[in-house]
Amino acid sequence: MTSPQFITKRSQTAPRVPRLSPDASTAHLIGVCGSGMRALAELLIGLGWQVTGSDLTAPSSTLRAMQKRGLRFHRGHDDRFLPRDVDVVVHSPAVGAANPERQLAHRLRIPVLSYSKMLGLLMENGVGVAIAGTHGKSTTTAMVAAILTEAGLSPSAVIGAELKDRKVSGWVGKGDLFVVESCEYQNSFLDLKPQYACILGIEPDHFDCFASLDDLIEAFARFSGQVASDGLLLVNGDCTESMAAAQRAESSVVTFSRHPGADWWAADLRSTDAGTRFRVFRREDFFAEIEVALPGEHNVTNALAAIAMSHHAGASVEAIRECLWQFTGIQRRFDHIGSWRGVTLIDDYAHHPTAVAATLQTARAKFGRRRIWCAFQPHQSSRTAALMSEFSASFGNADEILIAPTFAARESTGDELETTAEQLACEIAGGGKSARFCGSLDRVVATLDDEAQPGDVLITMGAGDINRVQNEFTRRLQRHHTSR
Repeated sequence: MTSPQFITKRSQTAPRVPRLSPDASTAHLIGVCGSGMRALAELLIGLGWQVTGSDLTAPSSTLRAMQKRGLRFHRGHDDRFLPRDVDVVVHSPAVGAANPERQLAHRLRIPVLSYSKMLGLLMENGVGVAIAGTHGKSTTTAMVAAILTEAGLSPSAVIGAELKDRKVSGWVGKGDLFVVESCEYQNSFLDLKPQYACILGIEPDHFDCFASLDDLIEAFARFSGQVASDGLLLVNGDCTESMAAAQRAESSVVTFSRHPGADWWAADLRSTDAGTRFRVFRREDFFAEIEVALPGEHNVTNALAAIAMSHHAGASVEAIRECLWQFTGIQRRFDHIGSWRGVTLIDDYAHHPTAVAATLQTARAKFGRRRIWCAFQPHQSSRTAALMSEFSASFGNADEILIAPTFAARESTGDELETTAEQLACEIAGGGKSARFCGSLDRVVATLDDEAQPGDVLITMGAGDINRVQNEFTRRLQRHHTSR
């Protein structure tokens, strides 16, 4: 990706995007510790930009590595952190207009862009590949970027999770392809105009944004219409809602499915030590036999989408096969952390009932009759309340369930964070499962410390900070080895 030449376009329906200088080379990122913002920072640093950033959260190891490459990080939010001569200010969706750095930038007439609008401007300078959908976005985006890299196409990428092998989530390539994870929250994916796009599936989510499933489908329909008319939209043919949204596309529409009849489909799934081997067909023709080194049938679906998208974007069969065989995945997706006192530690990002059920089904298939502990942190009270019955039914493959207080994310804090989580624990227990509410993550750790036995499996799940539980056991393991 070449250094972006920011040429904005006006339309009667889209809000005005601030015009930036073609020589722009400095950015201040507010909320830089967020997954997408962190990837954007990596991309901009790779382009040679000077980048500063602020966040309430402490920097991760990835961000600390970026500090060595020139990122200047400020803990907290204060207008003192804003460089007065910066070319553009970019903020995450979680940072509101009252933020003091945003306020000062407006007073100083510095262009202020949302994260997605900045991605949209960057995409104008390349060939956009946008991966959208309720589940599997990060994994599929990472697979596509990895395959295109293996194919020698050298894409740039912005992904909402860190690749385990590369230890990065955003980078600059030498080619024109720009692979981006595209989120529907606040209709942010409508700021993108890709050449290639994928809809992995649509399920009710983001209840603080979309009042109904119809509203959500409408958002994806508008996204379908954003794909270039000479481009391609890849759609999950097994998802009725996705197929309905694709009707709005002016581009070619190609389907993928786990069943015959789609343009791309998978068959003959067989478990391997690391993941799954399966055969891929393109319409009536055999395409390849693929082995993906990630567990779970949901990752077969992710891989199938990545295969189709990458091939349409120029990747060879050989590059696809080789890449997926050695693809190690992304952080916090069935992530094997290690073991503590004979307990196997797994961490996963699942925070929607469908993802929870898929993760636990994968665990049961992998670990058989071993006792599975699931420590779950609900993500947003609105999502948990709206999907209460679906959540309560999604833990069937867990033996012991610990529910932590709800992670607020973009919502205000309050008593509902505990009461919603307590209600979820009661609903699960009412269905005959062993479930209880723990009033803090420290309480979760203490319970596991007291009751987990050698041979058990612990899976922490959630999109918040539930992985602090795993970090505590990892620290204990490190102290144990140091003392020896």
